[in-house]
Amino acid sequence: MLDDLKRQVEKMLDGRDPGHDFEHVMRVYKNAQKIGEEEGADMRVLLASVLLHDLVVYPKGSAKRSKSADDSADIAEKILQKRGWPKAIINRVSYCIRTHSYSKRIRPVTLEAKILQDADRLDALGAIGIARTFSVGGSENRKFYNPEDPFWKSSREPDDTVWTLDHFQAKLLNLQNTLHTKTGRRVARERTRFMSDFIRQLAKEI
Repeated sequence: MLDDLKRQVEKMLDGRDPGHDFEHVMRVYKNAQKIGEEEGADMRVLLASVLLHDLVVYPKGSAKRSKSADDSADIAEKILQKRGWPKAIINRVSYCIRTHSYSKRIRPVTLEAKILQDADRLDALGAIGIARTFSVGGSENRKFYNPEDPFWKSSREPDDTVWTLDHFQAKLLNLQNTLHTKTGRRVARERTRFMSDFIRQLAKEI
């Protein structure tokens, strides 16, 4: 059942930007599998919500950006209804999707929703997080870093709408503190250390 759903999502996300494409979904899927098995989640609800969580992604800066999760959930409900999934399960999947977004600042209450949020945020950290950050920065034609103060030594506020590296200080280095599960926090700490090492290496090179 999940494999069939996976194939449908892969077709739906064909041509999507690399920050939110099908490979992103599959990395989140693997993160969720690992966390869910260790934390005792309902894997059917969890993995369905992972597959369907990014069906709609509005561009950064769009007035509709905060609606991405809700619009994804609306489409997900219709997909699962057509497949004959029980309404109670659909509602749980929908809740996970609606609460996963970082920009909505919602603290979920169900285990599966917490794990989806954790699994999605882990893909913003570590080596893949660095790759995704600079991919987005490049697509929006941002400079790599502020040449006068690349590493926030002055009192300036990070501005990740102009400087890609500022996104590390504005969000990514603190993201580990927002995770809910013990497993997710452990992985997040490891990936955050890697990002800090990257910044130290970058400082040497520039």
